Amino acid sequence: MTAPLQTATDWQPRLAREDDVPELEALIPLSVRALQATHYSRAQMEAALGPVFGIDRQLIRDSTYFIVENGSQIVGGGGWSKRRSLYGGDRHRAEPDPELDPTCDAARVRAFFVHPTWARRGIGRSIMFACERAIIAAGFRTVEIVATLAGEPLYASFGYSVIERYEIAMTPGLSLPVVRMTKTLPGLRCLRS
Repeated sequence: MTAPLQTATDWQPRLAREDDVPELEALIPLSVRALQATHYSRAQMEAALGPVFGIDRQLIRDSTYFIVENGSQIVGGGGWSKRRSLYGGDRHRAEPDPELDPTCDAARVRAFFVHPTWARRGIGRSIMFACERAIIAAGFRTVEIVATLAGEPLYASFGYSVIERYEIAMTPGLSLPVVRMTKTLPGLRCLRS
């Protein structure tokens, strides 16, 4: 039986908790292997799981990572960060990531994953709305994203502009093409020269 269609306004993202981590760790490879497959090779996806596509528990501790549930099942997750890292899990990070200055630095949008069964139903959009509201409330006026090729259309639909296209080096001979995007949000601009 197919799940009923819902829109971005139907989903109610909530902040993730530490006890959501095991379910998120199961969701990420499912999402990556299904939804990134038209853009990346199997070898690229497998090499990126963990270092690029992974859980960053700091986002959960900072209360900046949202999940969407259908009943008790997590069907999507994504968040924003007030810290330096642009992407990736925390598996190889020993220290907390340094915090950004909201008056002059760009917040980060990070780690969006949707269960393949629930793709294209407004889950990512609902999380983006929640992220942008929280980013503005935290005093940031610009946002930066390192988007996957599959994620680029979502962010473009929210008004993010491409700054550059580049490749993240992974294992020898393998890299992951990504898109660096940015957006200025309503409010004051950076005064630092």
